[in-house]
Amino acid sequence: MAKKSGGGGFLIVVLVLGILGYAYYDSQKGSSAEPPGSSGPVTGDGTGRYVALGDSYTSSPRTGNRAGQPEGCDRSDNNYPSLVAADISPAEFVDVSCSGATTADLESAQETDEGTNPPQLDAVNEATTLVTIGIGGNDVGLIGLAGECGSVRPDGAKCRDRFTAGGGDELVDRINTAGDRLDGTIGDVKAKAPNARVVVVGYPTILPDGDGCWPTLPIGSGDVNYFRGILEQLNGKLAEVAASAQAGYVDTARPTEGHDLCTDSGDRWIEGVIPTSKAIGLHPNAKGSEAMADAVLRVVG
Repeated sequence: MAKKSGGGGFLIVVLVLGILGYAYYDSQKGSSAEPPGSSGPVTGDGTGRYVALGDSYTSSPRTGNRAGQPEGCDRSDNNYPSLVAADISPAEFVDVSCSGATTADLESAQETDEGTNPPQLDAVNEATTLVTIGIGGNDVGLIGLAGECGSVRPDGAKCRDRFTAGGGDELVDRINTAGDRLDGTIGDVKAKAPNARVVVVGYPTILPDGDGCWPTLPIGSGDVNYFRGILEQLNGKLAEVAASAQAGYVDTARPTEGHDLCTDSGDRWIEGVIPTSKAIGLHPNAKGSEAMADAVLRVVG
């Protein structure tokens, strides 16, 4: 999800986005759902065109070899779209996901440190039969927040207090705006590819239940709980929009529970601030990408 603005900024965005989650869509938690009515056309066994859209939780930086252009998008050849494509064997597979992407970058060119990614929706055409979309986190606009939320106290909550001052919640407002934009994006995809199945992919579990793992993750327990709540609200909004737009939804949160950044390295599917396996900080490693691929395949396979 991180914005490409140099290594430090890249980790900063992910740190906050990776720490999000609260039960907004509790009745649907843990579920992956097809759109009501029809599963859509078949993609696989040498038929159809699969197009993957998304941010860094889709592109999966540094978990494998770089794939595609521009290099600044940091797509790995073992990210979840690549694993899904290897399983279903579409006639065509196009992955245009890019680290730092927002919903705006689906329809506009995105500048990275190493080249320009064309509008992601350019890859969708009438021949497209499957589109997965993993987007929305960067729309919340969290650059620089990690440094602001770092706490010398294990019970700190200064960012929660800041964003909820006055009785509202600024981050929830941003989530709602991102949801509106995603709804428009799904409409644009369906206009360009009227026969395609469209599937929205949610974000995995980054933090465990409880107060986190300060000081390994130097965020106070109040903010850990707050940000965990925000990600579940984001996932809830993605699921809500998908259902309203007659698209599928893939819950990757439940399949990754117990493998968050606070777990031991052997069980960890989401890396901590300092990665211990091939990945970038606070993003899925190769095992995390495999778990996300498995969740997608339960819907599209």
